[in-house]
Amino acid sequence: MTLRTSPNGSEQALDTLYDVALLDLDGVVYAGGDAIAHAPASLKAARGDGMRLAFVTNNAARTPRTVADHLAELGVPAEPEDVITSAQAVARLIAEQVPAGSKVLVVGGEGLIAAVRERGLVPVESAADGPAAAVQGYSPQLRWAQLAEMAYAVNAGVPWFASNTDLTIPSERGIGPGNGAAVEVVRIATGATPQAAGKPLPPMHRETVIRTRAERPLVVGDRLDTDIEGAYAGKVESLLVLTGVTTPAQLLAAEPKHRPTYVAADLRGLLTAHPEVTSSGDGAFACGGWTASAASDGLALDGEGEPIDGLRALSAAAWTAAGEGSFSGSAKEPLERLGFKHG
Repeated sequence: MTLRTSPNGSEQALDTLYDVALLDLDGVVYAGGDAIAHAPASLKAARGDGMRLAFVTNNAARTPRTVADHLAELGVPAEPEDVITSAQAVARLIAEQVPAGSKVLVVGGEGLIAAVRERGLVPVESAADGPAAAVQGYSPQLRWAQLAEMAYAVNAGVPWFASNTDLTIPSERGIGPGNGAAVEVVRIATGATPQAAGKPLPPMHRETVIRTRAERPLVVGDRLDTDIEGAYAGKVESLLVLTGVTTPAQLLAAEPKHRPTYVAADLRGLLTAHPEVTSSGDGAFACGGWTASAASDGLALDGEGEPIDGLRALSAAAWTAAGEGSFSGSAKEPLERLGFKHG
């Protein structure tokens, strides 16, 4: 893909420009059990404008039905077929490599168990059951004994799979350890590396395309290393919302594969046009009422207006200065001026 040095603008509202929004869940639509501010109303409005919604999550713990029911409770009506999980992606990956009806050691939640069954495989709980494969996914009820069973199987040569390798997961109480943290425990005990399926890897993108049949999708996420990188790898456009894991400072330091097409404070960014970031030709970048530039000691910002426009201008200055690398200069003062925390 072409090296991105600035967020894009759009004269059209994004929900009229793209046919399907491929929405991450944790940190985008909800955090833990609660809806994120503006998410239900924004998604209802996007649907009203004709955009289809697909909910794409690396969290493999819950079934699509459970996720859809939870979304409905939060004011976001959804059907199970609207939900695509890393559990479904990894189950398809396993089914392509083992005989039909094979036993699979499953360490994870009901969503992973159901996805394995959907592919005609038989979930088991012990390495002593003779599994043809072993798969690991997130579960808030994970027990140490389950990690031990996974290690026993992998050390015995059983092919190892992981739904995803996200090290963290957002919740209503803050950022907690994700499936990747548990995968690291087994990696340390075995020296092995699993085949992973979740974002940003190709199996998840393939599963999403198969199930949504999107022609012009827009990936919407809160994580640079999964949502945005997955869009980059799949050669589709993306919207980063600042309601989850990624901070403004991390956005400014993004390497090329982590730079989103668009940036918004929250899901209301689906419903609006996005202002262009323009270059004056002397290293300065303007968006809204703000002008940003990069110097040897960091970023500078002048003007006034909407904070998100200032962040867009800063992103252009930082990404242009960094080129194919990652901007490492200071952004503390301009971010604080916009009301964002630095770090």
